[in-house]
Formats: sequence, C-alpha cells, structure tokens
Amino acid sequence: MLTPNLHYQELHDSYLFARIAEKTAKYCDEHPGTRLLRMGIGDVSQPLCPAVIAALHEAVEDQARAETFHGYLPECGAPFLRETIAAYYGKRGVAVAPDEVFVSSGASDELGHILDLFDTSAAALIPEPAYPAYVDANVMAGRRILHLPTGREQDFLPEPREIPGADLIYLCSPNNPTGAVLDRERLAAWVALANRTGAVILFDAAYEAFIEDDALPHSIFEIEGARTCAIEICSLSKTAGFTGTRLGYTIIPKELVRGGMHLNAMWVRNRTTKSNGVSYILQKGGAAVFTDAGQRQVHETLRIYKNNARVMGETLSRLGIWYTGGKNAPYIWMACPDRFTSWEFFDTLLREVQVVGTPGEGFGKCGEGYFRFSAFGNSADTAEAMHRMEQLLG
Repeated sequence: MLTPNLHYQELHDSYLFARIAEKTAKYCDEHPGTRLLRMGIGDVSQPLCPAVIAALHEAVEDQARAETFHGYLPECGAPFLRETIAAYYGKRGVAVAPDEVFVSSGASDELGHILDLFDTSAAALIPEPAYPAYVDANVMAGRRILHLPTGREQDFLPEPREIPGADLIYLCSPNNPTGAVLDRERLAAWVALANRTGAVILFDAAYEAFIEDDALPHSIFEIEGARTCAIEICSLSKTAGFTGTRLGYTIIPKELVRGGMHLNAMWVRNRTTKSNGVSYILQKGGAAVFTDAGQRQVHETLRIYKNNARVMGETLSRLGIWYTGGKNAPYIWMACPDRFTSWEFFDTLLREVQVVGTPGEGFGKCGEGYFRFSAFGNSADTAEAMHRMEQLLG
C-alpha cells in the first residue's frame, strides 16, 4: 500500500496568506461594495518597465520566425542572461562567473528546490520571525528545524551564535517580514561561523534592490569567505515587477564543497534532471532589467514603493508606535498598539477601517504582538490607508 509523505501532517492547518484571504473574503461577502485597502501580501502594483516590455515583445517575434526561433534552452539558464547577471555583480565589485549563476522561475520556487542538495538529516536553523515557506519546505522534507528567536531588543536582527547541529542557516536581508538589514560586520560573523562549523548559509536576497545605504551589503558574496559557505537566491519579482512573470536566479560558487562534493556541479546535475529551464521569452525580458535603461526604469518604480514606506513610517512615528524596516526595505514591522494580539489587530483594521495587513504571529512565535505592512501598493491607497489608521488610533 502506498504511503504518502506523512510529514505533511506536521504542517499548520492553514497557511498564513490563505487564512488572510479567507477572512477578507468573508468580510467582503458580509459587506458588499466595500473597498478594501490591501497592504498585506507583498505583491507589486506597478507594471513591468518599458525596457522589459520591449524585450518581451521582441522575444515573442523571435519565436514567430524560423531563423530566430528558440526551442529548449540550457536548463541552467541562457548564456546571455547568466553573463548579464554575472556582469551585474561585477559592477558592485563581486566576482561571479556566469556558470555560477543559475536562472530560476523565482526565489520562492528555488528556496524549496535547493533543499535537494542536502540530506534530510541536515537540520535547518531559521531565525524568526521568518517567511513561512522556509519552515514549511523543511517540514515537508522531514528535516529538523532549529528556531533562532529575534526580538525588538536587537531590532529583529539575528545574532550570530553557534547552535549545535545547525547545518543549514537561513538569512534574509533585507528581511521579510521585518525589513531589518544585516550590516557587514554581522553578516561577516555569520560567514565566519558557517565556515568554522561546516554549515551552509542559504541567503535570500530577494529585496537587495531596496538597499540605498552604501555601507550595507547587497550580496553575501561581498563578504570575504562567503564563497566557501553560502548560496544566494535572488528574484526579479520585487526588483522589477516579475511577480506574475516569474524569474529569478541563484548563485552557487564553485568553491562551495561539502563531504567532498561540489554543490555547483550537483546543482547542474539536479537542474538538467529535474528542469527544462525557463522560457526564452522570460529570459529575454529578464536580461532587459540589467540594461542601463532597465536599471533606470526599475529604480523609478522602486522609488514609488520606497515613498510608500516613508509615508507609513511617518504615520507610525506621529502615532508614537514602534517600528522597524521601511528604510532600505519594502516592509514595515510595527508593534501592535493597545496590547492587541496580531490577529486582533488584523480584525480591528479590517472591521473598523477596511485596511488589510499581515499578522506577525503568522511568521512564528516571535511575531506575536507585531504586524507587517507592505509598501508595494499604489501611492494613493497607501496614503488613504495611513489616513484611516491615523484616524482610528490617533
């Protein structure tokens, strides 16, 4: 008799965002015609930039002519995009070879797939509050999880410390959900720890484009020693509006070796077995992000989101509410006022002012009593949501 993966029984009954969707749908059913201001899920609101759209159209036309038609592409990514991404790193002084770049269908997918490289006996150290998929992907694999609590006293930044048995270390900077950003000193301490213990850091850099402070690292590979202990997973979803288009990339250095096995070569074998790669059309669009015009245009869009974060931060400051994030990051992580639990605050905002955010409890026990707002909405909705909240709490 077939036995299913019993580890699925260990998952929470309701995924965070599914529960939010259920609650909001119920409210809308009971209050028809209500206009909700949605600032919860980190989905973008601005369209793809003109340089990307032009490249996508060109790629479609390429597929219409025999002489420019593309069928299967290399599973690890088209050479033109791998070279383009390597050059993007090079402009920041980070040496990455094109064959260390792997094109993916997005960071969320890759964060799950990359676990194929590690035996299920490898325990995962996950600082909390954490993106729920980090935990759930490891639960599904039957992997032991070590929780590293963070809190307000350290601005929700994980303190580098050796925890016995930690084989995989998840770091996300700028962080989802807290917006906290690791500085060079702290990130270097994590790199030193991983090299000392033999752990591998899975570095989620999906929000690196929001970093404006030159003193803060965009990539873990800006840190000496990272090439022997880290994998970096990146996305064009928030950088360039690819949430509905799905494209990302992963950096695995050739120096990364564990148990005599080269993880770069292992990932080549994995991708050539389990994937037929990403479409030519999407990769052409992705390459346009890194052109001079593309970079100028995506940063114009990012300024909209950064301004939204500024508006939210200024509102919370006027209300005297503690928060972190919003600077160098697209998320605001605020303390719930009036001793609300995070779900109580969610229900209050939904019921009283029709604003939707994300309860911190959904990101782990350390998130209880906190709340996340996303800066990815449009400017008018963000301003209106903050106005409503200020009227409610002021």
